[in-house]
Amino acid sequence: MEPTNNPDFQHGYASGVEGVNRETYEGYLSSQINTDWLAERIQEKRTELSATEQKLTEATDANRTAYADLQNYSLQVERLNKQVKQKEADRQALETDRENLRERRTKASPDYSLLAGILFLIAGISFLAGDLIISHEIVAYALNIRNTNEAWAFAVGLAMVSILLKPAYDRLIEKPYQEKPEENRTKYERFKIGLAIFSVLTLAVLGWFRYEAYRTDQLKAAINKSVRQLQLNTDPTAATQVLSPSTMSKIEKQLSESSELNLALVNSPWALLSFVLSGILFALAGAVCLGIALPVLSAFWFRWLQADIKLWKLRRRLKRLDKEIAPLDAQLAEQRTQQNVLQHNLELLPNLDELKEQRQTISNDLNELLSELKLAQTDSRISNFNDGYGQGEATRSTMSDEEQRLLRKEMLSLHNSNRTRSNEPRPNGAPAVNGANGKTNNLRPYQTIRKFLSDEL
Repeated sequence: MEPTNNPDFQHGYASGVEGVNRETYEGYLSSQINTDWLAERIQEKRTELSATEQKLTEATDANRTAYADLQNYSLQVERLNKQVKQKEADRQALETDRENLRERRTKASPDYSLLAGILFLIAGISFLAGDLIISHEIVAYALNIRNTNEAWAFAVGLAMVSILLKPAYDRLIEKPYQEKPEENRTKYERFKIGLAIFSVLTLAVLGWFRYEAYRTDQLKAAINKSVRQLQLNTDPTAATQVLSPSTMSKIEKQLSESSELNLALVNSPWALLSFVLSGILFALAGAVCLGIALPVLSAFWFRWLQADIKLWKLRRRLKRLDKEIAPLDAQLAEQRTQQNVLQHNLELLPNLDELKEQRQTISNDLNELLSELKLAQTDSRISNFNDGYGQGEATRSTMSDEEQRLLRKEMLSLHNSNRTRSNEPRPNGAPAVNGANGKTNNLRPYQTIRKFLSDEL
């Protein structure tokens, strides 16, 4: 049970004695307790709001500092990343050039060795030289060009027919076969077989012509020997060596036979075929040999003196780029590590939006509590007024007419006194205040009435 000296107990006891309605003071007590509870909650909310604002301020400063540090590292990372990407792009371009050059070097691999190419070149030059000699003989004697320079110039022009035939051979025979060997194999084989047959026929004609020339030479040698024998058959004792008419006739006959042999050899169709076929063969053979030799030598020239040197230069440039990229990668990794650390620290900081939302929530809760406190204080004062009014009404019902007259007189004098005190000037325009709680003189009528009743009793 509550102790009897409790103010609420005493007030309830007095109200029960005086017959005052208890619901009025119950409402006052409920409102007062609610007011005290709301005041405590408001104080807690204000403390929480202050702490939240402090956290928001500290978090804002920390975010600003961390973001500034993060921006410095981000700029460094972006700069280094651009440099590394540029170096990597340059390196990739060099790698692409090197791979393309390697592919070109591989594709440029010839079908023949360097020695074979040199041998074909020597053969081609030999065929050109042979054709040049034949052409010179034809020009000098057959065409009756006696000027040496003119004869050699004309002969060189004729011998250069092999050079003219070389592009035709390359474009029509060799190149199509190298690009599409399966499709052009038949044409290539037919050309090779035809050239081989033509070479064999030419060699056969030359062989037969050499045999005719050899036979003619032997016959001429026999005739010359017979002529010398006839000349030796004269009388050695004679003062002068005079040949007899019969001997002269025999010698002239032998010389006539030798001339006929020379003329027969020159007019032989084998001689004509030998000159014609050898000229054609030397031109074609020179074109074919040069068509084989020059691409082989060109391929080795490209592989050894161009591609390999360029590949060596590309390797040096790649090594230099690797040496430049290595420290940039190390710096970029370090800067990214610092950036990630700062980013992680920034993520660990309180979220500003959440803190702002929390502050707004606390502010809204505080406003609601203040509104509820206002209502509770209003209910408390209204209930307190009703309780006082009820007690005053109960007291008046027990007073006599004389006591009521004296009480009204005392209340009138009290009102006049309050009006006089309210008109007195006060420093700084401060209101008339009594008591430590700042209450005005509204309590004076109640105190006067209580004193009057106690005196009467």
